[in-house]
Amino acid sequence: MCNMNRIMVIGVAPGVGKSTFARDLGNLIDIDVYHLDALYWKPNWVEAPVEEFREGQQKIVALDKWLIEGNYSGTFDIRLPYVDTIIYLELPLYVCLYRVIKRWIKNRGRTRVDMGEGCKEKLDYEFITYIWTTYKPRKQKMQARFRALQDNGSSTKVIILKNKKEIHSYLETICQ
Repeated sequence: MCNMNRIMVIGVAPGVGKSTFARDLGNLIDIDVYHLDALYWKPNWVEAPVEEFREGQQKIVALDKWLIEGNYSGTFDIRLPYVDTIIYLELPLYVCLYRVIKRWIKNRGRTRVDMGEGCKEKLDYEFITYIWTTYKPRKQKMQARFRALQDNGSSTKVIILKNKKEIHSYLETICQ
């Protein structure tokens, strides 16, 4: 399992644990982790220009080894031609919502390391509604994407982890 060089860590929703998992995995296999939120968000939650965001990813995928964390499915076209492993986290909706609230309480007034500089932790009704209303459609869309990869004969390995036990087990056995 340690023959991964270009890894995408994606998930069903915010709060699923992508950033934490990516950091843990990056440390275990000694690979640099790139957080898409840090590329996308400018200070005070201003969105990066599309071309700047795409160019940032293009520079990363040109490297020999990388672990890119974050969904941003609109730029999958940049990462998919290069990725050898996709790790998809699909924990239950209630876990994602709980973790988003917990993260907000823990980091209120601070910027997380995986976030764009100057983007202090925030939580609002729109974000909770977004998670609630997009969870099921995103889950279905990801399943369809993985089927399409398979149907197109892709050699990309897809690993789906659906609970904390599977995540911990995967990380414990990654290089065995």
